[in-house]
Amino acid sequence: MKENKQGNAAPSGKKNSRRWISMLFGIAVGIGLGVFMVNRLPDDANFADQFVSITVLLLVFYAAMVVQIIVHEAGHMVFGLLSGYRFLSFRIYGLMWVKEEGRIRLKRMHLVGTAGQCLMAPPELVDGKMPVTLYNLGGVLMNLIGAVLFTVLYFLCRGVSLLGVFCLLCAVSGVLTALINGIPFVGGMINNDGRNLCSVRANPEAMKSCYVQLKVAEQTAKGVRMKDMPEAWFTVPEDADLADGMAATRGVFACNRLMDAGKWEEADRLISHLLTMDTGIVELHRRLLICDQIYLALTLRQDPAAAAFLLDEKQKKFMKSMRTFPTVLRTGYVYQLLGRRDVNGAEQVKRLFERCAKRYPYPVDIASERELMDYALQLSEEEKETGETAKPVAETVETTPESKESPVETSQLVQKSVEVVQGGVE
Repeated sequence: MKENKQGNAAPSGKKNSRRWISMLFGIAVGIGLGVFMVNRLPDDANFADQFVSITVLLLVFYAAMVVQIIVHEAGHMVFGLLSGYRFLSFRIYGLMWVKEEGRIRLKRMHLVGTAGQCLMAPPELVDGKMPVTLYNLGGVLMNLIGAVLFTVLYFLCRGVSLLGVFCLLCAVSGVLTALINGIPFVGGMINNDGRNLCSVRANPEAMKSCYVQLKVAEQTAKGVRMKDMPEAWFTVPEDADLADGMAATRGVFACNRLMDAGKWEEADRLISHLLTMDTGIVELHRRLLICDQIYLALTLRQDPAAAAFLLDEKQKKFMKSMRTFPTVLRTGYVYQLLGRRDVNGAEQVKRLFERCAKRYPYPVDIASERELMDYALQLSEEEKETGETAKPVAETVETTPESKESPVETSQLVQKSVEVVQGGVE
């Protein structure tokens, strides 16, 4: 398996080609939608009328997409229940309904790269297998069923202009959603349903990882921390198997468990190993692992310069998009506290963390993140007592060929770290 000595995974030609395909597909959809909108405009419409009409059509198309996202996740739930799975949670954008102590409660959680998610507890493995096809393709099947129904509704009510357009766009968006999720490809942040199904059906390690991923979600919902879950779930697959995205998830979870258990040296070694290989780890997990690397650079190695190097433009962009996620907020807090020695900035991030924690669906994750933050605070207080502190990031970072940043540019990047986690939090 390829390695990149700079610490980042070597680029994969297959992944890049799949992303180009998905990008071209999106462009084609956009052009098709534009042609449809133009054809709906009256020939004698002035600019103001055209602007209003296009705006209304865009809003209707967005509403149709939201409907199909709900239909898609409902499909996972329905076909999952039919396959012996048990309901855990249902999320649309940032709104998440979680089964908690026998009741359904509304929480808040956002994962970049996902519009929705339906998590379910899996049936037990039998001879290393469990039913996966209907659960994984349930969303696609429901989108196609919905597209047929909305097509029928379109012909029934096309005389009612806006309602007819809505039904037609629901039918079109149903087909598009089915194609986007059903045709196997590696997405920008996560793999789609078709890709995951291909993995679990072809690779026993991927099947086991799928089972473990859902079991971890089930136990987390029950209030069990990763460090207290069965150790056998978190065995890291062989390097050759890590090329599979689903199988690689177990390696990521092994890192998460080590962090939760306070085995930071082991976590640091495993994270570095995984991130220097060309694995199938999805970008969402990769970026969260880098958050852990930043934490370990500041606490375990006490190396603010290394932490600043890890917080490059891609990581900063990711953290901004996930600014209400506990791991990102914890990283921002520790970065302010130990990287910049900015106690006030750290307190601002901590207040944001506490606000988001009230709405987050998994209290055990919050407890784990608080312990990591408390340890960083302990280190900060010990440094004050002994008077032995590393220089702040802005003073220690030097220009290197790898970073291509001057000390001033890096200082400016770090000064924005509070903004990264503050922006957008209500």
